[in-house]
Amino acid sequence: MMQRQQAVVKPRRQALRGAGYLYHAQPSSCLSLTEELFLEAAEYGNIPEIRRMLEELPDLNVNCVNYMGQNALQLAVANEHFEVTKLLLRKKELSRIGDALLLAISKGYIRIVEAILSYPAFADAQRLTNSPSQADTNDDFFAYDEDGTRFSHDITPIILASQCHEFEIVHILLMKGARVERPHDYFCQCRACSEQQRHDSFSHSQSRINAYKCLASPAYLSLSNEDPVMAALELSNELANDYTKLSMQCKDFVVGLLDLCQNTEEVKAILNGDTESSQRSETVGRQNLIRLKLAIKYEVKKFVAHPNCQQQLLSIWYENLSGLRQQTTAVKLLLVLGVALGLPVLSLMYWIAPSSKIGKLMCGPFLKFVAHAASFMIFLCLLVLNAADRFEGTSLLPNMTIHDHPSQLFRMKTTTFTWMEILIISWVIGHKWKIWEECRDIWSQDIREYISEPWNLLDFSILTIFMTSFIARLMAFWHAYSAQCYVDKHYTDLSNTTLPFEIQYFQLARINWVPSDPQLISEGLYAIAVVLSFSRIAYILPANESFGPLQISLGRTVKDIFKFMVIFITVFVAFMVGMFTLYSHYLGAKHNDAFTTLEESFKTLFWAIFGLSEVKSVVINIDHKFIENTGYVLYGVYNIIMVIVLLNMLIAMFNSSFQEIEDDADVEWKFARAKLWFSYFEHGGTLPVPFNLVPSPRAVVSLLLGIRRFLWDVLKGKSKENANDEPELNKVRQQLLTQDTMNRLIKRYILKAQRDKDNDEIKEGELKEIKQDISGLRYELLERANHDMETLAQLIRQLGENHV
Repeated sequence: MMQRQQAVVKPRRQALRGAGYLYHAQPSSCLSLTEELFLEAAEYGNIPEIRRMLEELPDLNVNCVNYMGQNALQLAVANEHFEVTKLLLRKKELSRIGDALLLAISKGYIRIVEAILSYPAFADAQRLTNSPSQADTNDDFFAYDEDGTRFSHDITPIILASQCHEFEIVHILLMKGARVERPHDYFCQCRACSEQQRHDSFSHSQSRINAYKCLASPAYLSLSNEDPVMAALELSNELANDYTKLSMQCKDFVVGLLDLCQNTEEVKAILNGDTESSQRSETVGRQNLIRLKLAIKYEVKKFVAHPNCQQQLLSIWYENLSGLRQQTTAVKLLLVLGVALGLPVLSLMYWIAPSSKIGKLMCGPFLKFVAHAASFMIFLCLLVLNAADRFEGTSLLPNMTIHDHPSQLFRMKTTTFTWMEILIISWVIGHKWKIWEECRDIWSQDIREYISEPWNLLDFSILTIFMTSFIARLMAFWHAYSAQCYVDKHYTDLSNTTLPFEIQYFQLARINWVPSDPQLISEGLYAIAVVLSFSRIAYILPANESFGPLQISLGRTVKDIFKFMVIFITVFVAFMVGMFTLYSHYLGAKHNDAFTTLEESFKTLFWAIFGLSEVKSVVINIDHKFIENTGYVLYGVYNIIMVIVLLNMLIAMFNSSFQEIEDDADVEWKFARAKLWFSYFEHGGTLPVPFNLVPSPRAVVSLLLGIRRFLWDVLKGKSKENANDEPELNKVRQQLLTQDTMNRLIKRYILKAQRDKDNDEIKEGELKEIKQDISGLRYELLERANHDMETLAQLIRQLGENHV
């Protein structure tokens, strides 16, 4: 029998050796043959072999582990070998009992749970009350390998049983005295909460969520409360404000890994990239988040919107303002208002002392965002105030001119920049400088990334249109100024003077200006830029949890409109060209000019969509009935296709797509908010427009030091081979730490996948219990048969000796 088992173990050991590198284990060298047989017997439920080895081998290490870091007790519990578990629990030096209990609870093995709870270690009530992170033990109670428990460190048996909805196990644990303490209020500032929040905010939040999941479990509510209904109502009101935005369970690999993180360091290991990328990043003293940037670039939205990722982003977003995160909306609004009103003073303080306390606060992402948003809102107010003098109309009609003195040309009154327009120009130049800095940085990396972002294109378009408008206005002013200089040189009074045509033009009223006049072009471009500027408000809306999802939904709807426009434009152009071809020869012979030119064809068909075109547009004044009837047919078919078919199809598309958007709006909003936050994470660009136009002393000093360093390196040729020893050592250390963390997460992912596979099988608990009982009975029958055969052989041998 021993030889048969050895033959089974050997190929199995060889098969497992290939993945051993992942778990830093080498079973062939760490385990003896006896220990391998012992672990295999525990895994497959060989009751006689386990009993024999425990009785005959007193020096057997019952706590030996396999390549996955699991001992015999954990293997027996994982495979529901109840009898093997009872045999192992007789050993007093057994370790990792807590993890075995949690594993039995997660699989719903009630008999094994009862057997483990009878172990002497659970005589201490703290074993069921304290989580692995709270237990002050040195006996490897909860661990399953050197990396810690397979469950989260804040999970207790009662929390796990409640989350798994195991009513019987919850009842057993409650009878043993297990309870769950209600978490303190989210805004609690007691010493314990403040210390946990400061030490590891991620673990603190995760422990609160797990506790609330237990308290809200039907099993715990019904078995631990005298009035479950009242308890459920109170708890639902308590959870309404804090945990209403839990994300969906993630199904892809990277999201699954992120979901298995148990502390802040593991989240950082997933979100941050390699150390080389970290060193290339300009972010100093802050996480580089290379992998998260890549997820945003590839639009892995569920990964970016995952709570663990958002928790890390929130901690960076409120950098240097950790207390603000827990304040009410009213307090945040007061802070925003204060920053907006004191923006010039704050900018001046940062300009003078960027390393002061106020300067460091201004460098934080949140205040940087508030400052830039306030600057943009001031810019919009300037656009409104610039038109305030014309709100009730203007007394200057297009056919009128005015003068300040007899020798002044009229155009000198219309082309001069006002002080409000000068402020607007300063804001535009400040934005232009900011975009130039961004383009300079992005050009060295990948220009396609900058172009692929719609907001960057919108900013570039707005500023380009504004600058073109101002340049055209400046050209108009220069021409008028040149004409005024000519007048001042040759005339003193223009009342009864005949001027040259090129000078007289600048005296004409607006109604007589040529269409290509630079001032008319400037005013048209300025109006377009104003409309686009107000549309940019949508860029900052994702920062708000109320307007953000709505803006995302509207954005997705606009995408549907663009898809629809492909069909719309095709049909529209077809009928526009067809109707123009039909009526282009009848200019002056129609009731109106519709369809006689391409411009009139476009206008007529466009307004026909809204029912504003006349039916007489196809009527001609001469007796060409075939042409007229053809026009009637084409015009009627156009209205049927465009108004009845396509517009109703667009409405149906809106109804169906908006319903799809509703289910995905939260993920889309968090993804858009993360993109918005990332634009403020990098150092630099702290001063908002237009204060960024003035070079700060810090920037000047940095420039001079950079020039000095460059010249020193060029002239001296200083070697830097030994200067990077410490950074290289830190890089290697960080790589090892990150790799170790990733291996731990991969191991958890494999174990979770195996556990989920077992849970997916129909009635797996009951069927597996029967299967294991049969397996144990088989080993017992084989043992008894071998014993009977040996007894029979001995009797036959004795009879033969007596006969002789």
